[in-house]
Amino acid sequence: MGKRKKSSRTPQGPKKREPLATTFKCPFCNHESSVTVQIDKKNHIGTLDCRQCAQHYQASNDMKGLMQPVDVYFEWVDACEEVAKNEASSTTGAEPAPSTRREFTSAGSRAGLAPGEKVTEEDRGFIDDEGAEDAEADFELEE
Repeated sequence: MGKRKKSSRTPQGPKKREPLATTFKCPFCNHESSVTVQIDKKNHIGTLDCRQCAQHYQASNDMKGLMQPVDVYFEWVDACEEVAKNEASSTTGAEPAPSTRREFTSAGSRAGLAPGEKVTEEDRGFIDDEGAEDAEADFELEE
């Protein structure tokens, strides 16, 4: 028996790459595509500007010819996080901000109450089977 013939394939060529983004979301004003990045390749300086809140950042990166707008944007995000971290550590003596998470009482959470709904007398008589054993598991078939 012979082998099957391979179908002749035409060469596909290289895959086309999508270009990297040059506009980004601003972490300060949360507007999509409001941050634009320009790179001065001659001086190895990247500038970043937000059209909505007028934030400005200038980065000089060591990557030189490899620097892309994405690199400048994430360098800016990292610098913002570092500043926020330093401000938080300098205010360690201050009382921390109260949590926005609501605490639920055990009666309210077990009764399945909606947020803002109050426990009534009918809810207090609610039977909680959470600790009870499963009746079906204890049932044994008699032969």
